[in-house]
Amino acid sequence: MWLTSPTLARDDGRYANSPLKPWFESLHSGYGQCCSDADGYVVADPDWESDHGHFRVLIDNEWVVVPNEAVITEPNKVGRTMVWKHYIDGHPRVRCFMPGSMT
Repeated sequence: MWLTSPTLARDDGRYANSPLKPWFESLHSGYGQCCSDADGYVVADPDWESDHGHFRVLIDNEWVVVPNEAVITEPNKVGRTMVWKHYIDGHPRVRCFMPGSMT
């Protein structure tokens, strides 16, 4: 599977004492707050690509172009690539994307 577990995106209480909780809750892209209504997932290195500052990511066996507005530009404190996704007409879309160490 290309995505592992959600990381601090859905707060069911288990991350209440994490020092990164406030940072995750503060993440925004051009589409708004990342953790407000979408779950963040860690993306394995083979399942995302960067070409001259433009990204695409494999979601549900579909390569999705990451809109520039979805890219989180602040430093990545977890070091892993993450995506916050949603669906339009049954197809995955990227709300927020945080590149990891491959860039």
